[in-house]
Amino acid sequence: MVPLKIDLKNKTAVVTGGGGVLCGAFSMALAECGAKVAVLDLRKEAADKVADAIKAAGGTAMGVAANVLEPESLAEAERIVREAYGPADILINGAGGNHPKGTTSKEYLFKEDLGKTVEGLTTFYDLDPKGVEFVFNLNFLGTLLPTQAFSRGMVEGKGGVIVNVSSMNAFTPLTKIPAYSGAKAAVSNFTQWLAVHFSRVGVRVNAIAPGFFLTDQNRGLLKSDDGSWTPRADKILANTPMSRFGEPEELLGALLFLVDEGASSFVNGAVLPVDGGFAAYSGV
Repeated sequence: MVPLKIDLKNKTAVVTGGGGVLCGAFSMALAECGAKVAVLDLRKEAADKVADAIKAAGGTAMGVAANVLEPESLAEAERIVREAYGPADILINGAGGNHPKGTTSKEYLFKEDLGKTVEGLTTFYDLDPKGVEFVFNLNFLGTLLPTQAFSRGMVEGKGGVIVNVSSMNAFTPLTKIPAYSGAKAAVSNFTQWLAVHFSRVGVRVNAIAPGFFLTDQNRGLLKSDDGSWTPRADKILANTPMSRFGEPEELLGALLFLVDEGASSFVNGAVLPVDGGFAAYSGV
């Protein structure tokens, strides 16, 4: 059940990364409010699973295979969506992620680590440019390219709404993940840039910055094999005033607020934290 009901009847919504935990929840919420939802994912079976759940609940949805880093794939996805549902009115840029080769194994650099060749040790100097490039491409280009593909119909028509998915990493970089933190900072900056650029053509652009949610992507970092929290998860919880991880459903109010013209028609270029107080807490 959505936390608030808005009227998205006759609206076409496109959700990239829609086969994942968070964006799957986004897709289902938009459909519950009446939108025709195109669930885009690199994995067609994941997109279809979410679309099937929406249809089973009485909504309208379709799964579409799309690679957010390939303009040709996105152009084909846009064609499929337009033929079935018409041009997009709402675009949720949710595709993103990290890569082990853009991640250090320790939070801090120690002199004794220099020159060491130890299995599992990745220092700042060992970061792989290709891994870092992958992370920036997936998060930044993975937001820019779908926007190019799906916003043209908004500009040509009656306007629309774009919601990007940033991260609390964009405000305060987390240890170990410099590539992901930097890439999400780029998404926030791009959100502001695009909001200005599209401000005269009736397209609003905002972003949600989730705090810490347990997803398929980070479960291995936060949960031990025995089900207990890892030391990193304990640190997160200690620095989140609400002392817990968020639930996917707790992002839906922010999403629906941003896509509803009646509620947020003058909200443009905002990056809205949904983080349980993480950004507000100094640690003391």
